[in-house]
Amino acid sequence: MKVISLRIFLVVFILGGWEYASDRYVPAFFISSPTEIAMSLWESVVDGNIFFHASITAIEAVGGFILGASMGFVVGLILGRQELLAKVLDPFITAFYSLPKVALAPLFILWFGIGIDMKIILAATIVFFLVFLNTYTGVRSVSRELLAILRLMGAKEHQLITKVVIPAALSWVFAGLRLSVPYALIGAIVGEIIASNRGLGFMLSDAAGQFDTAGVFSALLAIVTLALILNLLVRQLEKRLMPWKSSEDSREITV
Repeated sequence: MKVISLRIFLVVFILGGWEYASDRYVPAFFISSPTEIAMSLWESVVDGNIFFHASITAIEAVGGFILGASMGFVVGLILGRQELLAKVLDPFITAFYSLPKVALAPLFILWFGIGIDMKIILAATIVFFLVFLNTYTGVRSVSRELLAILRLMGAKEHQLITKVVIPAALSWVFAGLRLSVPYALIGAIVGEIIASNRGLGFMLSDAAGQFDTAGVFSALLAIVTLALILNLLVRQLEKRLMPWKSSEDSREITV
């Protein structure tokens, strides 16, 4: 309860200081004010504009997240179990991982056009490497002695993967998934800013083009809200697939 009270106090203090400083110490053109941002957001809510654009961005981000996470998990699992293949592909993966994925947006526009597919693929490309690297690390961290003992006991490869490797790597996988949520949104929003007439990225760039600072902040607030919702969904999935982890966390808090 004390933590919640302190959080509320901090939010009220920041908003109050922001409101007071706007147009007194800092021109409102640069930082707007909480009241103007709230009014702009409310107008978007009333006319339904914010929900339309947010739904487009959500579809792109979730589609890219699912596609990129699925591919990253599968490839990470395969390379984690195939050491020779991992060594062969390592320099190519490292080179592509080092490339800023946002720089691929113009190329993706040429390949896939400016529709929703391009945003999904861009988001998936960004998410892929985060999930792949965490999955690969998790698979490689499984005790080799344990796997060798299980093989001596007659366990097959598919049994090792389903009963030992995947459960042991789940913590790493979900760490990658949690990290990927904002990056999936980044991919979708960057694609919208570059080439789109809908979505929160378009709202953001459109407001900036009209020098509407309150509109920019309201779009940013909508993006943050969407990111929190997606993060919450990932955490709920983690609790469902890893119930032992949530119970361990609750014991640590109790202690």
